[in-house]
Amino acid sequence: MNKKKKSMSAIEKRNTRNFYFYIFPWLLFFIVLTVYPMIKSLTLSFTDSSFDGKGAFIGFENFIYAFTQDTRFFQAFKNTICYVLAYVPLSLVISFLLGWLLSRHIKFLGLWRTIFYLPYITSGVAVTILWGWIFNGSYGLINYVLSFFGITGPNWLGDKHFALACIVVMNLWALGNQILIMLAGIQDIPASYYESAQIDGASTWKQLISITIPLSTPTIYFNLVIGIINAFQLFNQPYILTQGGPVNSTVTVSMLVFQNAFEYGKMGYASCIAWCLFVVIMIITGVIQTTQHKWVFYDD
Repeated sequence: MNKKKKSMSAIEKRNTRNFYFYIFPWLLFFIVLTVYPMIKSLTLSFTDSSFDGKGAFIGFENFIYAFTQDTRFFQAFKNTICYVLAYVPLSLVISFLLGWLLSRHIKFLGLWRTIFYLPYITSGVAVTILWGWIFNGSYGLINYVLSFFGITGPNWLGDKHFALACIVVMNLWALGNQILIMLAGIQDIPASYYESAQIDGASTWKQLISITIPLSTPTIYFNLVIGIINAFQLFNQPYILTQGGPVNSTVTVSMLVFQNAFEYGKMGYASCIAWCLFVVIMIITGVIQTTQHKWVFYDD
């Protein structure tokens, strides 16, 4: 009996050593590339550091300046929150509907899945510039089509009333990843539920409302949290196409961090803004986490 205990103990030790051996590369990169930069940026937020990261300790002056004097700080958060409120609900609805449609037995299913996923893997600077051409007020595709109906389209990206909405549309075009995640969640629902509903005479609409949507809430919850985190970090499209204009209507928090850090040389103040964004994201995701038990339903 004692020999068996010693043998099991040796196996456990070996498994533990193997675990730390295999996880060490990831753990090292996580500490170097994530933990250390976070700690460093937190310390910088209390200094007047420039681009070289050197500066004097100034306490909460960066935070006081952000909340009392920097008008672009509140404008950036306002624009970012407006973007999140517009983009995230629309992305959830569109990705769920397309995922549900792709889960049906339709012809050329593989082709349709590829078509919807392609925008996600091709989205980037080149695609953003292409969208800039589409929304161009002088020679853009949208205004060209409107001209056939005698309509003079606005300068979409140059009008403060339309610029942020255009950016929302650009990102809704690249929902391939969310669609595939939603599709996987829908396909994971046991077929026996639908078979029982069909025996009871439930219509497709009734099955969607009573089975598909409730049992897809874990997937919706995942896409919601990831979508909010990503949406709050919006940077590429407004920086490339509008530079935050017109009249700061598309400046985002991530753009403000980048500009203060790498254009104005205010690394300490940029770290301050970044941590304000981090806190906002943590609060929102925390609220969602604490309320998810009321609307997320698991199969078990």
